[in-house]
Amino acid sequence: MANNDEKRHPNEADRARSSQDGLVRKYAEEADVCIVGAGAAGGVLAYELAKAGLRVVVLEAGPFWDPQRDFASDELSMQRLAWQETRLVAGNDPLRLGHNNSGRGIGGGTVHFTGVFLRFHESDFMTRTADGVGEDWPITYHDLAPYYDKIEREIAVSGPHHFPWGAFQGPYPYPVREPISANAQLFREGCDKLGIESVVAPLAILSAPFDGRPPCINRGFCNQGCMPNAKYSGLIHHIPKAIAEGAEVLSDCTVTEILMAGDRVSGVLFSHQGLMHRQMARVVILAGFVVETPRLLLNSATSRFPQGLANSSGWVGKAIMPHSSHDVYGRLPEEVRLYKGTPVLALTQHFYETERERGFARGYTLSAHGSRPVGMAGAIATEREDKTFLWGKQLRETMLDYNMYARITLVGEVLPHPDNAVTLSGEKDENGMPIPKVTFSYQENDRKLYQHAIGQMNRIMEAMGGKPEHVVSDTAHLMGGCRMGNNPEQSVVNEFGQSHDIPNLFIAGASTFVTSSGSNPTNTVMALAARTADKLIEAMQQRDV
Repeated sequence: MANNDEKRHPNEADRARSSQDGLVRKYAEEADVCIVGAGAAGGVLAYELAKAGLRVVVLEAGPFWDPQRDFASDELSMQRLAWQETRLVAGNDPLRLGHNNSGRGIGGGTVHFTGVFLRFHESDFMTRTADGVGEDWPITYHDLAPYYDKIEREIAVSGPHHFPWGAFQGPYPYPVREPISANAQLFREGCDKLGIESVVAPLAILSAPFDGRPPCINRGFCNQGCMPNAKYSGLIHHIPKAIAEGAEVLSDCTVTEILMAGDRVSGVLFSHQGLMHRQMARVVILAGFVVETPRLLLNSATSRFPQGLANSSGWVGKAIMPHSSHDVYGRLPEEVRLYKGTPVLALTQHFYETERERGFARGYTLSAHGSRPVGMAGAIATEREDKTFLWGKQLRETMLDYNMYARITLVGEVLPHPDNAVTLSGEKDENGMPIPKVTFSYQENDRKLYQHAIGQMNRIMEAMGGKPEHVVSDTAHLMGGCRMGNNPEQSVVNEFGQSHDIPNLFIAGASTFVTSSGSNPTNTVMALAARTADKLIEAMQQRDV
């Protein structure tokens, strides 16, 4: 058990655990569990496993942030919260990687996500059965429901008393955040005019004091790191609690290889301050980003596993799925001020389930989404759906009217396709690891879905009293690449994230997703991690792993 100084939120006492002295002292001792990555999944796992009395070591490639010293209300400087190392992109629709989808540092992407906290629907786990597309998960919604409940209670999710879509219809542990932004209010009014039901968004952001943290004050810089700690992140919740239970959390440690002893994992090799070290462990859990987890498995190939670890099926790295995340910016006759308030404060899932008359399967979520000036300018200048560019005088004049614009954002389901994949390139990074190549192309169903969504966003914008002017093509929330399944020939891990090939190697996080849904993934990532933790604790107590 940690001492009282170490029970505080991340500070110098916590950082001491990631110092070079601590690393040299601890790295050679075998852990029960070594977790690679301290994001949404890694934080939950670290806390649950350490609380159960297991000796846990967490290795994170990025720094141990201090919100009061390291965060700022500054769009450009806070891009350092994301994984900015080089990745190669390819395909008909190359992905834009970086701040919009991956984190780097303790807390991972939860440090700079918007806090939208949705559950998947029952149909999301059975798209093949229900709609003849994608693949069915090896679990159902009801397998995960108790863990959704657990996570939402533990972090005090705020949300509407009644949520009208899906199996869970409320209430949430804490009431909705109020007041909502002008953008969100106009969105709800526009939806109402069109007969489209909307709600104030469920958020992992406090609407009242909780666990020593204050409620949100509507600063609006959620994507730049929450300085007051009103927004959930693993950095200020699960990781400090894991440390208090005795977990070792080592930051600035990049894992480059998984070590094998026969048919079992024995530990990992990692780089820290230019030196290479080993962390031995009974069990290794990869809880990194969708790009980095397949990269590490493929880079750890041995003569016994020539295609990479956990890859006898050939599915490691395959069937990655972003969400289509197009934006519509519209100009209104009165000020909206997109910078005010939490970015996402209202949404609708009216178009979530399949309706065949639309001409495509599956569906999407639409939300009122704020924007900072630099973000809007960059998006409308270079990421336009019509492939044109907005430069010079025209861009300047548009941004002079920044306060008059509203924004609606799509979270659209993209179906899995094996050609959308993470592979290794021939180029190396500073640690000698192959730089990953990320290939992505929309398929026909994906295009029909987002085109339909753009049409609905235009309708809502007009109902808000605005004139749609800019359609931005974007993606977010990368998932897949190590999908779960019951058939070892068609999947990488089982329903608990355990590798089919290597019994003491687990994978957690969005990598294991079979389909992408039309909902933000963080709640599902954390619920799956809690479920894996329960299974692993039981298995280790019985010496089954």
